[in-house]
Amino acid sequence: MATYGGTPKPEGGFELVSWFFMRVSGLLLILLVLGHFAVMHVINSVDDVTFEFVARRYMTPFWRSYDLLMLTLALFHGFNGARILVDDYVHTRGWRVFTYALIGTLTAIFLVIGGLIIVTFQG
Repeated sequence: MATYGGTPKPEGGFELVSWFFMRVSGLLLILLVLGHFAVMHVINSVDDVTFEFVARRYMTPFWRSYDLLMLTLALFHGFNGARILVDDYVHTRGWRVFTYALIGTLTAIFLVIGGLIIVTFQG
């Protein structure tokens, strides 16, 4: 493995893609979450965030796409981080497969539930 800024960088294949994804998704998540925080807590008072506020926001495809992108990136970023932790700490093959299946299933469930709420929300 080559080093880049003190962090080992994989030389190729899936682990290299995973390594790049963690950096790119982390940066995008910081920007998306800061934007979300600004809109929901700085520009608008917390007292103004009601069902009607969310309904008005979700009338435009931009905000639905924004929230869906933030949800998707957060879930896959978290899944990838958990996958790396499993690689580091779960040494028995059977437990590793079980743990991968568990975190993958939870990620899929949360993505489906969150995505359905965002996409099918009726104000």
